[in-house]
Amino acid sequence: MSVTTATTAAATTADQSVCAPLPVLGRDVTVPLVTGGEVGYAALDYAASAPALQRVWDDVAAYAPYYGSVHRGAGYLSQLSTDLFENARKTVAAFLGCRADDQVIFTRSTTDSLNLLARALPAGCQVFVFETEHHASLLPWQDARVTYLDAPRTPRQAVETLERALADRDPHGPALVCVTGASNVTGELWPVRELAAAAHAHGARIVLDAAQLAPHHPVDLRDLDVDWVAFSGHKLYAPFGSGVLAGRADWLRAAEPYLAGGGASRKVTRRADGAVEVEWHESAARHEAGSPNVIGAYSIASACRALTEAGWDTLVAREQHLVRTVREGLADVPEVRFLSLFGDDAPRVGVLSFVVEGWNSSHFAAALSAEYGIGVRDGLFCAHPLVRTLLGSDPQTQGECGAPEAAPGEKSLNAIRVSFGAGTPDEHVERFVTAVRELVAQGAKWRYRTEDGRCVPAV
Repeated sequence: MSVTTATTAAATTADQSVCAPLPVLGRDVTVPLVTGGEVGYAALDYAASAPALQRVWDDVAAYAPYYGSVHRGAGYLSQLSTDLFENARKTVAAFLGCRADDQVIFTRSTTDSLNLLARALPAGCQVFVFETEHHASLLPWQDARVTYLDAPRTPRQAVETLERALADRDPHGPALVCVTGASNVTGELWPVRELAAAAHAHGARIVLDAAQLAPHHPVDLRDLDVDWVAFSGHKLYAPFGSGVLAGRADWLRAAEPYLAGGGASRKVTRRADGAVEVEWHESAARHEAGSPNVIGAYSIASACRALTEAGWDTLVAREQHLVRTVREGLADVPEVRFLSLFGDDAPRVGVLSFVVEGWNSSHFAAALSAEYGIGVRDGLFCAHPLVRTLLGSDPQTQGECGAPEAAPGEKSLNAIRVSFGAGTPDEHVERFVTAVRELVAQGAKWRYRTEDGRCVPAV
């Protein structure tokens, strides 16, 4: 669907956002239904990209006329932009509870942040990572000695599994543990503090993938006792393609720059033999070569301020209300099975994945969109090993979407994910519950076909 087929109708949908603690862009967008008419779009795919907070957009718009080069000019706008960029770094540091000597590096995303850290690992570093990780934290360690840990079925088992693996490692070399804070598939909270204690007890360091945790729950490096944390702006209600890697500076200072270029270099000279000699910065600039994404950094800082001022107690309590609305609203629908590692009662953020008996997940997600105006995600959620484990599939089973009429398990290894957050009105979640119940009970009202691997309404 092109952008031109969607319209805005603020007057008809403004009341829907009353219960949302933080207004977001897109709350006034309506979309066409294949069955006729239009409806306010229910964006329930926050785990992929959360809509931008209205406040973030307003802050960026107010700054935009004053945009200038960062660290590059003596002019007023350049100086203003530089101050704004560096103050954004301080805001993020406070948001994450950084220690005095920690560095905050602006990157493109969580994926970029963890690849940066992977490039900074000391020689011979051993990496320990659970198979349950998102690909952003599962794959960057290919050049290191990696130990992949089996999916645990309880938080205690996660700690015990890590402790056993670390006890068997070479005790004299460096080691790093990478773990998620909240699963992007099940939403379940991981025992980060206990895993950090286990890592440190065995002489290892730990990096926290907070991509799904930071938008929903406070993250404090000192309280959790993690060495690094990575997250993405686009999941934290901040657009423009920025991310953060924050934490201990020593490995980062000792590593070659992630990118070579201006900004990362402090001094460049030609030697007598004609070669170029470079002295690199030791600050965060060492890994921020090129003109930085000042708007992206500013948008992250704006989102950090908005979430902090809204109050985490309020945000977490309301999100748990939405989680209960989904779980309780579908509890008596036996065809719906939620996916979980730690059990249905495990603490979680606003991310839930499920399968529906008798349905291809791509078909179900397409019907939610086309017939109800509800946007969810289907597939393997860039966490293929985890979803395969949760679905009890053979590792070689295909994971493509497949045709909607495919039998369960036949080219249909996928699930459905619904996710929400601080900008989600109650009505969107209630409509989702109603839609799932109706689709299970009555079936789709429209015919669907597969096009380029996606299930779409048949024209």
